[in-house]
Amino acid sequence: MMQTRNAFVGMILLAVSAPLLAGCDEPTSAVAATPVAPEVSITTVEPKPRALLRELPGRIAPTRVADVRPRVSGIIVERRFEQGSEVKAGDILYRIDPRPFEVELQAAEASLAKANAAFEQASLQANRISTLVHQRVVSQAEHENANARMLQAKADVAAAEAEVARAKLNLEYATIRAPISGVIGAALVSEGALVVQNDTQSLATIQQLDSVYADFTQPISDLNKLRRALEAGDLEQVAPDSAAVRLVLDDGTLYPLKGKLLFSDAKVDTYTGQVTLRGEFKNTKRELLPGMYVRVLIEQGVDTDALAVPEQAVQRTGTGEAEVFVVKDDNRVAIQPIRTGSQQNGHWLVNDGLKPGDRVVVEGFQKFTAGDKVVPKAWAEVRADASDGVSNPTATTELHK
Repeated sequence: MMQTRNAFVGMILLAVSAPLLAGCDEPTSAVAATPVAPEVSITTVEPKPRALLRELPGRIAPTRVADVRPRVSGIIVERRFEQGSEVKAGDILYRIDPRPFEVELQAAEASLAKANAAFEQASLQANRISTLVHQRVVSQAEHENANARMLQAKADVAAAEAEVARAKLNLEYATIRAPISGVIGAALVSEGALVVQNDTQSLATIQQLDSVYADFTQPISDLNKLRRALEAGDLEQVAPDSAAVRLVLDDGTLYPLKGKLLFSDAKVDTYTGQVTLRGEFKNTKRELLPGMYVRVLIEQGVDTDALAVPEQAVQRTGTGEAEVFVVKDDNRVAIQPIRTGSQQNGHWLVNDGLKPGDRVVVEGFQKFTAGDKVVPKAWAEVRADASDGVSNPTATTELHK
């Protein structure tokens, strides 16, 4: 029995060792996997004409403002406008009690009638004396006195006529009318209030808002940099009839209507070192209200051969310096420091560090490190608004760093 058990154990060991011995015939070295170069999106830097946009803070102001004030004294008996409504020039706003002015007019007209009667009598007397003086019935001195009385009566008529005109004017001023068209604000007096002629307190304020001004400021240092760049030929002057001024509202949206630049102030503020500029904008929907804060985009020059890269292509170092990843001729990635200028339309203008034809990585940064080999693919740029050339209205206040 012992022999039988030993034979059974030997068969089991043989069965177990057979697969292991067969495995020894397979190759022991595995073939290493070849790494695949990652794909990245690139853009080729090309010189293009680009307008130099400046973003400046500003405030909206009405084109015309009129404070309604009384021109005669009296008691307000009626208000004829709705507060906050549109009024036209000549519309009745208030009525002052007209009765005192009507009485003044009647008195002035009576004085005029009296002066006319006196003038008529003096004229007849002067004519009578003139006839008698030729007949040598009266003296020359009496004739001269009669003419003087006639001229004095004529002057009295003119004075009475002026009093009548003044009384009519005061009666007309008792009806207070809108001096300009626009939006009228709150009524600052009510019926029954006594108003005084030439009072400093206004009765209401009217603002013309169908077109508005945007007043904004620019540092004189930036303006001088711009002038030097224009003189050196680095920038071209924007034609006055083609210079566009745009508005960015407080929520970041772009105002749909373009404006025009009216003027740049000829003096510098002694406290801030800035000059004031003014643009005019149509405001048909009354979206722009006086005092509203806005940002103004203004074209101040054109760089005929500007180099630009997309915003996402620019990386920042720990010290804030700008750099990009450039794909070399052997498709290996290298870090390239650059010097940026202004930011506009979703791009950074590059003042130094790149040259035409450089291939800059835009997407796929997580797939490589500097020195790796990549497979470059053309980046498809998507513009939010290609109709007016403004996809991203944000622009910096830099000219040349």
